[in-house]
This record gives sequence, C-alpha cells and structure tokens, in this order.
Amino acid sequence: MKRIFTTIVATVFLVCNVFADEGMWLPLLIGQRQADMQQNGMRISADDIYSVNHASLKDAVVLFGSGCTGEFVSSEGLLLTNHHCGYSYIVSHSTVEADYLTNGFWASDKQSELPCKGLTVTLLVYMKDVTAEVLKGVENTMSEQEREQVIERNIEQVKKDAVKNTHYTAVIKPFYYGNQYFMYVNEVFRDVRLVGAPPSNIGKFGGDTDNWMWPRHTGDFSMFRVYAGKDNKPADYSPDNVPYTPKKHLTINLKGVNEGDFTFVFGYPGTTKQFLTSDAVNFVQNMEDPLRIKMRTIRLNVYNRAMNNSAAQRLRYASRVASIANGWKKWQGEVKGLQRLGAIEQKQERENQFATWAAQTPERQKQYGGLLPEFQRVYSQTNDARLALIYINEGLFASDLSQYAFRGLEIARLTKDNSKSDEELSKSAEKLYNSLCKLFANDYENHKQVDKEIFAKTMSVFYEDFGKQHYPQIADMIAKSKFKDDTEAFFADIYEKSIFSNSKQIKKIFEKYNRKNAKKIMADPVVAIIDGIMNDYSENYATLVDEAAAKTDSLYRLYVAGIMEMNPQRDFFPDANLTLRVTYGKVKSFEPMDGVVYKPYTTIEGIMEKENPQIYDYVVEKKLKQLYNEKDYGIYANKDGELPVAFIASNHTTGGNSGSPVLDADGNLVGINFDRNWEGTMSDIMYDPSRCRNISLDIRYCLFIIDKFAGAKHLVEEMTILK
Repeated sequence: MKRIFTTIVATVFLVCNVFADEGMWLPLLIGQRQADMQQNGMRISADDIYSVNHASLKDAVVLFGSGCTGEFVSSEGLLLTNHHCGYSYIVSHSTVEADYLTNGFWASDKQSELPCKGLTVTLLVYMKDVTAEVLKGVENTMSEQEREQVIERNIEQVKKDAVKNTHYTAVIKPFYYGNQYFMYVNEVFRDVRLVGAPPSNIGKFGGDTDNWMWPRHTGDFSMFRVYAGKDNKPADYSPDNVPYTPKKHLTINLKGVNEGDFTFVFGYPGTTKQFLTSDAVNFVQNMEDPLRIKMRTIRLNVYNRAMNNSAAQRLRYASRVASIANGWKKWQGEVKGLQRLGAIEQKQERENQFATWAAQTPERQKQYGGLLPEFQRVYSQTNDARLALIYINEGLFASDLSQYAFRGLEIARLTKDNSKSDEELSKSAEKLYNSLCKLFANDYENHKQVDKEIFAKTMSVFYEDFGKQHYPQIADMIAKSKFKDDTEAFFADIYEKSIFSNSKQIKKIFEKYNRKNAKKIMADPVVAIIDGIMNDYSENYATLVDEAAAKTDSLYRLYVAGIMEMNPQRDFFPDANLTLRVTYGKVKSFEPMDGVVYKPYTTIEGIMEKENPQIYDYVVEKKLKQLYNEKDYGIYANKDGELPVAFIASNHTTGGNSGSPVLDADGNLVGINFDRNWEGTMSDIMYDPSRCRNISLDIRYCLFIIDKFAGAKHLVEEMTILK
C-alpha cells in the first residue's frame, strides 16, 4: 500500500512540477526562495529584496498608474518606466505644433517638467498575511453570498484599522481563489511629472509589427519624477511641491549581463490563470481568443488606413491603436502556444490524476469528487452567455457612436425614474453634451468617416455571426429597410441617421435637456438596437454569467485547496493580481521553431538592418544614425565595442510587468522589462521553460539615448552608476 501511494504521488508531482524559472513570488515570503535563488546565482539576501526594518529594493519599485511598474533611479524621485506606459501622458502634452510623441521631450530642468493630471505612483510600505482576520466568522455551511458579505465586512475593518491616523491606503486581495488573503499598505503619490521621452521612432521602434516579437530593438522607456509635499509625503499637485526622496533608489550596472547570468524582475504582474481547468482553456483557445482577434482585426484595419492618411489622424488614433493591437497580437500568440503545448490535453491528464487521488479515500471523494463534473457543467451552460458579452464589448461598443448612444440610452432610462430630479437629469445630460461637444470640435467630419466604417463593419459581423440568431428585432429592422442583403450598408445608413452623429441634433436634445427629450433618444435607430441587445443580455445572460462567476470562484477555491493537498511537496505561487511580485531566471537564448535559434541580446546593428524609410515603424532617427556611423557610444558600449539594445531572459512575467526593473545577481539595475516573446504569451495559462522569455531594454541603451542622443546628461548625472 505504501509503495502504491508513493508511486501515485510521484506521478502527480512530475505532471504538476514547477519549472525552475516559473513563478511570481510574494516579496514577504521571498525568504522561502532564497536558497534556490542563490543556487541559481543571486548574491544578495532575501532581506535585501524585502524588509520593513531597513531600506530594501521594494522601496525603489512602484505601481505606475493603474497597470504598469516603475523604479526610482535617483535620490530626487526620478523614475523610469516604459515608453508605452507613459504613452498616454506623452500624447496628452503633444500637439501638431509641439509633437512630443514624434519628436521626443526632455526637460532641461525641474521647472520644465510637465505635470501629468490623474497619474499616480503607488509605493508599498508593507504587506501582511491577514487570512485569519478576513475569514473570521466564515463557516462552511454558509452560502457563497453570505460568505462574501462576512469577508467584505472583515476586509473593510482590517483596512480601516491598518491605516488609522496615517496617510496610507490599504488594499486586501485574495490569493489562491480566496484560500489566503494579503494586505498591501501603500503610499499613493499624486504629483507626477513627465521628465523625458525619446521620439516614437526610438521609444516605439518596430511599432505593432515588432510588438511581442524577438529579436527586438525598441528603446521602450520614458522618465517621470515624483513630487511630494515639503514633509516628503504625498500631496496634490502644487508648484510648491519638491522632488520625493525615496528610501531606496536603484544602482545602475553598466557592465550588463551575459547569457547564463542570473536576473530577477521586481514588479506588478496583472493577471495569470494557471489553475484553469481544461474546459476553461478550451473556451479561451477555441472560442474567446479567436473571436476577439477577429473583431479587433476589423478595427485595426480601419484605424491604420486613417493613420496613414495624415499626421493629425496618426496623433488622434495612436494611443487607441496601441491599446487595441496589444491584446490582438498577444491572443494570437496565446492560441498558437496553447495548441503547441497541447494545453487542453495536459490539463485533462492532470484532472484525471486529481480525480484518481480524490477517489482514494471517502473523505476526499466527498470533498473533491464532484468538482470536475461541476466545472464541466457550469462552463458548458455559459459558453453562449460569455460569447454574447465578448460580442457586445468587441462589436457593439467598438465605435464611439455606440458608446455615446449607450450613455444617451442611460439618460433616457433615468428619465423614466421618477425618483430622479430634473436637476440630476440635467447634470447627466450636461456631462454627455460636453463630451460630445469635444468630439465634434476635434475634426469630427474626418473622424466620423472612420468611426462609421468601424460601426458598420463590426456590427455587420456581430449580426451575421451572433445577432441574427439571438436578436430578431435587428433582423426585423433590416428586413424593413432598403438594404435587405447588405447588412454593412444598413448599419452605415443608421449611423448617419443617428442623432449622435449630428451636432445640431445633439445640441437640440442635450443642451437644455428635459424629460420630453427621452422619446427622441429612444427613437434613435442605434439606441433602439443597443436597447434591445442590452435588455436581452440582462434578461437571458447577465444573471447566468454572474452566478457562473460566483460558482466557479467557489469551485476553484476548493479545487486549488485540493491540488495543494495532493502535492504537499510542491511550492505553489499565487496567480498574478497586480500586486508586487518577484520572479527570477537567467539570460537565455531559445528556439522558436525547428532549425532557428535566437541569441539572447540585440545591438544597434539590428536597428540599422531593419531601417526602412518607407515604413513608419522602421524609420531611424538621423542623429541616432550619425552616432552609429561614428560609433560614438561613449561609456555605454559592451566589452566588444557593441551598443546593446535589448535582451531576453526566462523570468516569468505578464502584463503589468511593463516597466519593471530587471536586476542582476547583486540587485543592480541592468534592464527595463517591456514585453514577452510571442511564442511564450500562453505563459499566463501554462508556462513553457523552453520558449517563454521576457524582453527587456538594456539599461545601457536607455542611458545612451538620454546622454548621447538627447543631450540630457544632467539626468544621467542624477543616477548612481557602476561603470
């Protein structure tokens, strides 16, 4: 009996083993990884990474905005992150006359730094395991709703107690699907200013063509500065604020890294889903991702044609296209990666092992035996509902017109609510009217043609693929129109007829809104379609989706607990949830396909090889070319006289890690993480050590651009540099 049990456990371990480079580890618990990290080459201690007793590396790493990472590189609050993380703020300060997006921006002194309205930087003070406090009073006999109510009350109390009489904020998040809870106590800085950004032909070199790809030659960085009150505490923007003095800023190592060197990434990864069942992976691989790709391809084709027509259109849509294309390309790589790994089959094998393990004792069978069939039932019953939501988000609301029409619909619905005062309605209408006025004031006629095409094309696909079957009211509208066999023409026609595409109609209805105007809104053909679709979703899908989400959360909580019980010898890392993590690996080459091997670093030579003046993404800046021709690399060349640009390593990263510091064995800054390789994007669901690589900007290229290209040597002189 003992021998049989041992064999089973060993089999399970082999199938579910964590690869050496896999994992997003909690800083508070990084001491548990210290021996492995040091065995792989790290020369510092866990206490150097995370400590509340003295300055540590965690004091130099921040959450930049709401979805990127940044790092302090000077004692005066100078911050590095990615160009694409700072993109929207660079755009916000750009005009056709002062086009910082195209030409770059470099503040000559602190007085020239540009305030970024709404941008925050969040710094971790400490984290704490609060599982016992959060789950206090939770009983197994409780319904899921009762359980959540108790947990929510407990969370609010724990947060309140933690930040009482301080300027700190607190966030408590679930880990392992609610089997554990950690609290993050933070400082949130609200005065952040743009310091520097390279031209797009450097910061976004390769554009969407090279996005998610290796080899890479993108100078993906931007610089900001965090300001605080004179007490060094967070403060709202004021000219009287002073540069923030961090407890720790990173030292920069100009010696760089070589293949096989240990590196680790310290940052805020957004989302991973390593525990998904085979049914969930099947939905992602074969339904969700292909649909999103299809719908976004339509939008990107329209926007890209417009951007090629004029500089004004390029500025208008640049940030929007970057956002749309990022997921679009990532999902393509994810599908291919999951298919190549046989992810569904691997998941099924693990589930079979789990079922076998659960069946070995009556206690396990009672607790875990019904989990997998229930997962299968829930997922199969909600596929249509989840597809409906994707079609709505990626199709129905793909255009500006649809989004504004929906806001109009909401106001019309509020009008029917007698509890709402005329003043409340007027305020809502005024807010929408002001937004529409801004839209109409900004070269609306050219934008209208672009937006109309997106509306017509995405709605046509929405209808033909999904709406024809589920929304007969649209079919009836088309049948009564003159465009019976041309759905795209039908949707283009109702776009023109919509009041939300007509500035005069908008003014008439919303400038001085009253309750009678609700009828005019509801009569709008686009509003009518949106109203029908949203009503149908509310009646037939919304409750099902919400109930399924609550049910799967409950199932996963028990499933993950079972997996951990089944594999007591395995170290499990929690899924990413935009909290601070440490991941480590080594600088490594990889083979994307048979007969092809990619080196782990690129140089400026590759930029010149990619140069193509006919393609915007591959235009090389004249000064950069001059510096290359003269081999004027200064102190930033490597030992072979080359100027490094980027490198890859086996650190397990995801979205949110953009801008994260890449650190060497001694904790010095050697790179800025900005991407993953396309072949490894499935790592959010399943990690493959042979192909998953994070892509980082070599810090030497970053400083070269600041110093030699931009002539902003004063910024480099702020930093602590090892030569």
